[in-house]
Amino acid sequence: MGLEQRKLGVPALVVMIIAASAPLTAVAGGVTTNYAVTGMQSVPLSFLVVGAILLVFSIGYTAMSRHIPNAGAFYAYIAQGLGRAWGVGSAMVAVVSYNLMQIGIYGMFGFAASSFANSMMGTAIPWWATALVAWVLVGLLGVNRVDFSVKVLGIVVAAEFLVVIIYNVMAFVVSPEAPAPGAAFDISDAIAPGMGAVMAFTIAAFMGFESGTIYNEEVKDPKRTARVATIIAVIVIACFYAFSAFAISVGEGASNVLGATAEFGPDLIFVFFATHAPAWFVDLANLLFITSLFAALLAFHNVVARYFYAMGRGGALPSILAGTSRRTQAPVAGSLAQSLLALIVIAVFAVISTGQDPMFIVFTMFTWLTNSAAFGLVLLMALTSFAIMGYFAKHRTKDSLLTRVIAPLLSGLALVFIFIQIIVNFDVLLGMEEPGMLGYILMAVVIVPGIIGFLVTSAVRTRTVDTDAEPEHLSVH
Repeated sequence: MGLEQRKLGVPALVVMIIAASAPLTAVAGGVTTNYAVTGMQSVPLSFLVVGAILLVFSIGYTAMSRHIPNAGAFYAYIAQGLGRAWGVGSAMVAVVSYNLMQIGIYGMFGFAASSFANSMMGTAIPWWATALVAWVLVGLLGVNRVDFSVKVLGIVVAAEFLVVIIYNVMAFVVSPEAPAPGAAFDISDAIAPGMGAVMAFTIAAFMGFESGTIYNEEVKDPKRTARVATIIAVIVIACFYAFSAFAISVGEGASNVLGATAEFGPDLIFVFFATHAPAWFVDLANLLFITSLFAALLAFHNVVARYFYAMGRGGALPSILAGTSRRTQAPVAGSLAQSLLALIVIAVFAVISTGQDPMFIVFTMFTWLTNSAAFGLVLLMALTSFAIMGYFAKHRTKDSLLTRVIAPLLSGLALVFIFIQIIVNFDVLLGMEEPGMLGYILMAVVIVPGIIGFLVTSAVRTRTVDTDAEPEHLSVH
């Protein structure tokens, strides 16, 4: 039995994509950290630059979804464009990266939720207890109908946007200095030496934007829905985050924003609210920060479940992972597999974090795993860009030269640059003062499974993988 057919329209898919990027988390955590660590005023500009790169990437990427409506996305596209071995290798990198991203968020969720509950009730609930509550809820929603998950995510995403919009308005009202858009959007900074590090941080806020095509077997119009939803989501994310990053500079003052973000980090927005808003609103903002993390957990869980499904159906992983629910048509086997992996990692970090400072879990489980995931996903996007060129070189289609060659080539080169910047600045992304073995180990966790998958598939030429089928057969269940 296949996935539930034709339930998702463009608005629903936009919600799924934006939920994965977690707007409130990205602004409160990602933007402030970017300012603090890089020491550059042009963080707002970086969202527009990265957004433009991802829009160009989306031209060829979403065109592929019309020809290959497969829930494996990166896995299927790279296999078709660069060959079966590259496809299986990329599938391993993808499933590791998406799992790292989803599971890492449990660390931040557990910390934020337990801290909030403890401050409200005077308790001492450990981070892993609240993380397990989220784990149960995500697991239950993951084996349910995908349109039900959309309804939950839609409410959460709307609330997140509202809180950030309120912050942005208040920042301009409070503004201790005259707004300085010239510093925030200085075009010359696009080629400044430090911009590479800024972009390495910024692209993490977009992670999940590519997930639209993963639902292509469940959308109402596989030739249009994913393409339109992805483009809308990228534009919304880029513009909204760029303006919100500028609002942080305005709210703190251009001369003070770097110092304030270095002092308060992800707490900056909540400190601002505590000074300029009633106490109940501060509590509400903290609560919505937690639900923002939950939305990202659910969105990435759905992505991982569908990757397991596609890889099980295609032969890259055991076929049992291709099992779907007779009642909901959800990829129940993939969902359960992802939940099991998450439970194991939560248990390991629960033991490791015993007796440590509460922030320990944020600096380790959250920071290590999510940045390692971004490392892997940017690599996959770069490979996919070149795979798109390879696919269109082998198949005659009516797609334009822009779609077949120009857009994927430009985005591929830009993504390779960002990938190199992530490697160069990986120790900074991990919060380390200097390069060490930890960074190499985490990169190896992402890359080595891909190398093994590539080598094994290359050696066993007779193994049949679903992604070797003609594109029109890839959606057969």
